[in-house]
Amino acid sequence: MLKRISALMLAGLTAMAVGGCGGSGGGGAASGGGAITMGFSQVGAESGWRTANTKSVQDSAKSAGITLKFSDAQQKQENQIKAIRSYIQQKVDVIAFSPVVESGWDTVLKEAKNAKIPVILTDRAVDSKDTTLYKTFLGSDFVEEGKKAGTWLVDEYKDSKDPVNIVELQGTTGSAPANDRKSGFQEVIGADPKFKIVASQTGDFTRAKGKEVMEAFLKSTPDIDVLYAHNDDMGLGAIEAIEGAGKVPGKDIKIITVDAVKDGMQALSDGKINYIVECSPLLGPQLMDLAKKVVKNETVPARVITEETAFNQEQAKAALPNRQY
Repeated sequence: MLKRISALMLAGLTAMAVGGCGGSGGGGAASGGGAITMGFSQVGAESGWRTANTKSVQDSAKSAGITLKFSDAQQKQENQIKAIRSYIQQKVDVIAFSPVVESGWDTVLKEAKNAKIPVILTDRAVDSKDTTLYKTFLGSDFVEEGKKAGTWLVDEYKDSKDPVNIVELQGTTGSAPANDRKSGFQEVIGADPKFKIVASQTGDFTRAKGKEVMEAFLKSTPDIDVLYAHNDDMGLGAIEAIEGAGKVPGKDIKIITVDAVKDGMQALSDGKINYIVECSPLLGPQLMDLAKKVVKNETVPARVITEETAFNQEQAKAALPNRQY
C-alpha cells in the first residue's frame, strides 16, 4: 500500500512538472526546458500587407517549433501595452511586436527588461533613446523607401519645367513608416522647387480611408498631377475615387505606392499605378532566427534590414505570377 501511494505521489509530481513547462509558456527555454514561447503583438489587420505579415509570423513560428502567443492591437497603442504586460506576467521567453506608433514605449519596455525578457521590434521602430530596452529591430528602411519613390518621380519629370502638384496619403499618424516615408520622399523632391505637395493627410493605411481622403483631395484640389500613397491599400482606395471623378488613374494622375502586395501589383500591371516601392511583409523566418539567438543571449545586430526592390509596370507583370502575398 505504501509503495502504491509513493508511486501515485511521484506520478503527480511528474505531471505537475510537465504542466509547468508546457502550454503556459512560463520561460521554458530560459529555465532550460528547450521550448521557446514568444509573445507577439501585431498592429492590426489594416491591409493586405499586414495580413501577409501575420501569416508569415504564425507559419514561421510553427515551422521553427516556437510556441506563439498572438494578439491583435487593432491599431491601438494601449492594446499593445496591455498585451506586452500580459506576456511579461506569463513569463514568455521573448517578446516581439510591431509598434503602432513610435513614441511612448519606455515604461513597458523597462518592465520587460526588468523581467529579463528580451524584446525584438519588427517592421516598425520606436524613438526611445535607451536602445538597451530592446535587442534588435528587424524591418525595412522606410526612409529609403520614401527616397526610392521620390527618385522615380524626379526622373519621370526630369524634362518638364511646369509645376508638379502632388497629393500625399500618409500612413497612421505617428507611425515610423508614415514619418519616414514622408521624410525620405521630401528629401529627394525638395531639391527641385517645381515639385509641390499641395495636400497631405493620413489615410490610416486602409483602402476605405484612402478612398475617402482622395475624394476630398479631388474636390479641394482640382489640379493634381501625382498621388504618393504610403501603402498600396490607400492607393487602391484612391484609384476608386479617381475613377469615380471621371479621371484615369496612372494617366491623368500618376500614382506611386509602397508595399507591392498582389492587388497593388495587379493595378501596376494594369497601368493604374505607375510605380511601387517594395516593402516585404515576410519577416517570419528572420524573426524566429533572431528569437532563438536572443533567448540564448547570443549577440545579434542592432538593426536587421530586409532585402527589397521596386517595380515598374513591366517588372510587375513579370513578378506577379509568383507573388506570395
